[in-house]
Amino acid sequence: MTDKLRFLIAGAAVILGLAAVSTTSAAASPAVPGAGPAGTSLMHGDPESTDSTAYRGPGRSARVAAAGVPGGVCAATFVSGDGYVLSLCTAYLAGDPPQVATPVVTMFDPRTAQPIARLPLTKGQLLGGVYGFLDDRDRVVVADGSGSILRVGHHRTAAGWALRIDDRTDLSRHLGGDGITGLAPDYQGRTWFATTGGVVGTVSADGRVGTARLPRGERLGNGLTIRRDGASVLSTHALYEMRADDAGVPRTVWRRTYDRGAARKPGQLTWGSGTTPTYFGPGGDGWVAIVDSAAVPELIVYHSADGSPVCRMPAFRAPNQGTENSPMAWGRSLVIPSTYGFQYPPMAVSGGPSVPASAPFRGGMTRIDVADGRCTRVWETTTDRMATLPRLSRADGMIHGLAYGPPTPGPQQVGPVNYAAVDFATGRRVVTRQVGVAPLDEPLQLTGMIAPNCVLWQGTATRMLKIAP
Repeated sequence: MTDKLRFLIAGAAVILGLAAVSTTSAAASPAVPGAGPAGTSLMHGDPESTDSTAYRGPGRSARVAAAGVPGGVCAATFVSGDGYVLSLCTAYLAGDPPQVATPVVTMFDPRTAQPIARLPLTKGQLLGGVYGFLDDRDRVVVADGSGSILRVGHHRTAAGWALRIDDRTDLSRHLGGDGITGLAPDYQGRTWFATTGGVVGTVSADGRVGTARLPRGERLGNGLTIRRDGASVLSTHALYEMRADDAGVPRTVWRRTYDRGAARKPGQLTWGSGTTPTYFGPGGDGWVAIVDSAAVPELIVYHSADGSPVCRMPAFRAPNQGTENSPMAWGRSLVIPSTYGFQYPPMAVSGGPSVPASAPFRGGMTRIDVADGRCTRVWETTTDRMATLPRLSRADGMIHGLAYGPPTPGPQQVGPVNYAAVDFATGRRVVTRQVGVAPLDEPLQLTGMIAPNCVLWQGTATRMLKIAP
């Protein structure tokens, strides 16, 4: 998903230029050594990238309780153990001397949603970092443009809160000028990283680095997904299951190519699958799922251990669909949102022109269950034009995100922006509350974060929204 960073920066600039469970779900101690609070420290919710949470969303009484203006686009948001909100943002103008599209770690007041501390980072070839996580000391782990992995802590000072780089691991000699796009902690205490050009590596707790390179021509536009005994890496050509050896060098356990289609599709940022791989199923990670980019895109599910097929079927029943977003998972179920036709600005995309050149953004989601070696569609809706990567709550049984209203003639980025909650069991829209107006609150397919107090923190083109019951 990291080529989405180009979209977040360029897109925002273009737009601005124009089931019953207890209401409290305790977050257990993190199962991943070195990771922060369970449920709020990883962009996709957990190492397996299920985009699900044990916390309830805002629900039927949702409202905008507060909104901050970070001066840029915040692509990944975390909630620390002390309740503060930390986000990886791309500022329209920041740094010394000021530069456009500068990556900035931003800290928000949990009550007012106003920014209370900022730390601009070194700008790189990817215009900033979008993937990161919180560690067990509530530090933001992120890569900067110099080829370093940083751990940014928030500290109370006499003058207020300040963000500082507490630790730096220089990986530049391992990257060959490439930029880090994906970061994830694993169950053995290492940090995995990946670059756009196909370098995959790990950093151990004591700083040892091991790297491997994918075949020439394969690029990475998505994050890394971690399970207890390995990592899933999706290039523009193939899905890899990898495992680090004793020296930390990633080794390929199996590789499966997929149909990437004849060209990039409208509503996708690269020529290839737009999904971050999702582990789910037996044991929580026995299967791994992706959606390819074929003319008729397919959901493909493999056994994680050996890459043998579990099942596959067309990802959507409706024609002219596709996705740039990660499937959500709960048990043996997957929910896939469609982004086909989403209007990314020309500066945001790579991999050549799309075919067709444009298409209407109809949106929609589908739920597919896996059992007895078969994929079975449970429901599909074409009425929910989700404009963010939604979050599935295992506590309230709803899918939460921001959505456009019904399709109307003219640009998609004009009109109401709604908080929407969709019933996981039926696909029926349960809640619709207007929380903004595009283009100012264009959701940009950004990822939100649900906090333990049922608050959805969601970035838009100009604001950080605190959507609360």
